[in-house]
Amino acid sequence: MNMILGIVLAVLGYLFGSLASAVIVCRVMKLPDPRKQGSGNPGATNVLRLGGKKAAVLTLAGDVLKGAIPVLLAHLFSDSPAVLASTAVAAIIGHMYPVFFQFKGGKGVATTFGAVAALVYPVALFMGAVWVLTAMASRYSSLASMAAAVAAPIFALVFIQEPAYTLALVIIAALLVYRHRENIQRLRDGIESEINL
Repeated sequence: MNMILGIVLAVLGYLFGSLASAVIVCRVMKLPDPRKQGSGNPGATNVLRLGGKKAAVLTLAGDVLKGAIPVLLAHLFSDSPAVLASTAVAAIIGHMYPVFFQFKGGKGVATTFGAVAALVYPVALFMGAVWVLTAMASRYSSLASMAAAVAAPIFALVFIQEPAYTLALVIIAALLVYRHRENIQRLRDGIESEINL
């Protein structure tokens, strides 16, 4: 029964994550498709370039919530760490590879934060701290995002000590780093865009 519930919640998490906030916000606000304009990434940063702060904030909020809401709903039906962890991973995969938008999604940073915050909030706080410190030191948002994702399972392993959460965070970190492979190449070439702090 727990396995069936886990599958159902994971599928719902994936479908919820597949709601591309950037595309929806841009359509409602009559802005260019973020998958075809700017960086081509359907995320808040690209929407900021295309439509300004209001559109970017709405996109960011949507991305965080679509990671958090499926996990919070899963908490209502199960206290199994494996079920909760699989729901979080599924929601993030949905954002990265959305079934409703030709599997062309974003890099998953905001959705990861929302899902991890709902799954195990101390890790999300730690991720936020790592992101801020790395961004201040390097001025690269992409590097800060990858550092936060990679640090998360280490923190969970040491302090949370729940194998299902640690495994989920390893999978999430691997996915997020993979989605940043173009940023990694730009970092190597010294042409990655810096953020203005």
